[in-house]
Amino acid sequence: MTALTIEHMNSLDWAVLIGYFGVMVAIGVWSHKRVDDVSDFFTAGGKMPWWLSGISHHMSGYSAVMFTGYAGIAYTYGVTSFVTWSFPIALGIAIGSKLFAPRINRLRSRLHVASPLEYLKNRYNLPTQQALAWSGMMLKIVDVAAKWAAIATLLSVFTGVTLNQGILITGAITAVYCTIGGLWADALTELGQFVIQLLAGVSMFVAVVLKLNDKHIGFFDAWNQQALHGHGKPLVGPYGTVFLLAFLFIKLFEYNGGMLNQAQRYMATGSAHAAERSARLSAALWLVWPAVLFFPMWMSPLLVHAQKPDGSDSYGLMTEQLLPHGLLGLVVVGFFSHTMAMCSSDANAIAAVFTRDVAPVLSARARDWNQRSGLIAARVTTVVFLGLSMAVATQVNSPTFKDIITVVIKWVAGLMGPIAIPMMLGLLRPLRRSGPTAALTSWAAGLLAFWLVNYPVDENISGGVPLQYQVSIPLAVSLVLYIVIGCVKPEATPERLAVIEKVNTDGDAAAAVPVPANAGDDVIGTPAVD
Repeated sequence: MTALTIEHMNSLDWAVLIGYFGVMVAIGVWSHKRVDDVSDFFTAGGKMPWWLSGISHHMSGYSAVMFTGYAGIAYTYGVTSFVTWSFPIALGIAIGSKLFAPRINRLRSRLHVASPLEYLKNRYNLPTQQALAWSGMMLKIVDVAAKWAAIATLLSVFTGVTLNQGILITGAITAVYCTIGGLWADALTELGQFVIQLLAGVSMFVAVVLKLNDKHIGFFDAWNQQALHGHGKPLVGPYGTVFLLAFLFIKLFEYNGGMLNQAQRYMATGSAHAAERSARLSAALWLVWPAVLFFPMWMSPLLVHAQKPDGSDSYGLMTEQLLPHGLLGLVVVGFFSHTMAMCSSDANAIAAVFTRDVAPVLSARARDWNQRSGLIAARVTTVVFLGLSMAVATQVNSPTFKDIITVVIKWVAGLMGPIAIPMMLGLLRPLRRSGPTAALTSWAAGLLAFWLVNYPVDENISGGVPLQYQVSIPLAVSLVLYIVIGCVKPEATPERLAVIEKVNTDGDAAAAVPVPANAGDDVIGTPAVD
């Protein structure tokens, strides 16, 4: 099959794509009117409806990597792409709806913070907060870079633009609406993007079913075809039982706030109960909707022959073949929907971490910012973060990162655990004895474990470490050390216990617990709006 060129998108497709970009910018401009302070910018002032928070939480969780990297896994291995990716996410969010969502909401409503990491200063100490903040920001730059590279790869398939041009186009559009509109713009554009992706996903599903019927292949008959031999097995290749269990733990922490942007969705709702409902909605969507999106990818070996060794171009090739103009443009818009949803939410989360947690430590002036100065700083930080991630995106296919799926699975999954465990488990009352020693040790040892299993002194060793252990060992090391050190060296001071009680109770239930004067202080001068 020959390479696709710009002729494969005609004027109708371009009209759909340009119209989508225009709507996204318009929503950002409209949302600008709802942003009066940093609380509005980062947590929507705690006024977001639970259903909008749930849809936003769902949409901000995946990107065009699904249509490239995971499409390649589906093309090569089949249904394991769902079993070892979206199913663990759905289960993890369902568990987190009780375990984490209400507590994260109370970070805003009871501690009056606007960043998911603000509470760490009082839960542990300042060095722990800074370690997690800086490492989290660095990981997010790499994570978002992979998303830019993924959407740029798809854009190049349909339009012929270069990778760097695609990164610049998508990054610039995203920067406009998420910078001026904050979390409100993110959530509202994600609602629109959800509707678009619903139409695009159903269109692709129907197109594949019709094409299989033309070939006289039924749904159940398809799995007996030689091209899909073994593709019906839930666990296959490098994606085995250990990988599944590791991914379940990783996604439990990651999608309930460990990667920061999802935590903001819980914080944005009006109450702990509303946050719980939003998490349950997101979990249900993760259980059902990815299966619809994955079906065409599972059938792709029957319809196209991928040009790339990892099969990451299979979905793009199939889309170009099966859909008429107009619908083709709609599906391309669907690719953008997921990527822009995740990247804009990540940018907002990192801006919150930098302006609320990092800048006041670096600069005395930042500690005296008023609401206007803080809002300007938030918008500038958002643009800087997007620029840095776009710069890194141009290197995703370099020998350091190898390819998109390596970045997403190995780097993000492998590094997320050590960063997220102190933040997430620090919310739980049963682990109240784990203090800064446990947090910093588990964080540092987890990062070291990641380095050793992926980049050991002897290069021959890394090639022999299965993927499932590359992503699971750092998480296991951090988890065990955090719990064990908390038992061996408990550091549950009255001040730390007061913070924990605040996030574990509602209303007057914690009134008897004294809270230190600086617990949850707004570091830029004024408390977040409840």
